[in-house]
Amino acid sequence: MFRSRRRLSCGLVLAALLLAACGSAGDSARAASLKPDKDRKRAPNFSLRDASGNTVRLSDYQGKIVLLNFWATWCGPCRIEIPWFIEFEQKYKDEGFSVLGVAMDEDGWSVVRPYISRMKVNYRVLMGDDEIAALYGGVEALPTSFLIDREGKVASVHVGLVRKATYENEITQLLESPASRAADGTFGGKPAGGARSE
Repeated sequence: MFRSRRRLSCGLVLAALLLAACGSAGDSARAASLKPDKDRKRAPNFSLRDASGNTVRLSDYQGKIVLLNFWATWCGPCRIEIPWFIEFEQKYKDEGFSVLGVAMDEDGWSVVRPYISRMKVNYRVLMGDDEIAALYGGVEALPTSFLIDREGKVASVHVGLVRKATYENEITQLLESPASRAADGTFGGKPAGGARSE
């Protein structure tokens, strides 16, 4: 099962990942690592259930920038990232950005629902399985995140814990790209011809 295979991977790399996340000032200045447009491949579509039992498809989010995060309640680095993703969802949702969390817990909703309630998760959480993990290249460690552009193509992949600033830099780059401005009628993150509403 996914949990028994991946727990060791998650635990062994935790210390190294925490060091990377708390790296030097030079690391924090490092540019975001988005793939060039020509190198981006289409993210595989999927159909999964959310905590309310509704069917969610990635294709439902066409035209949005999506942070697709594979995680589990037992994964320490995942617990560090979740508050960041809550913040990103709140901050950027009105600009065409969404977080989708794919929980890989073997015990299913019985552990995931209480956890997302306790954490006050404000984005859609779906229940994953080995099939979707395989669809996304195996997902050999948790967390693993895919940042998907408005055309439904994978703009970056992060395996393990990375800096919050890395995610935010990449999200803002995608939001500010010419394709994004054309898609949502904005320029520089503000509606054309008017002030941005909060």
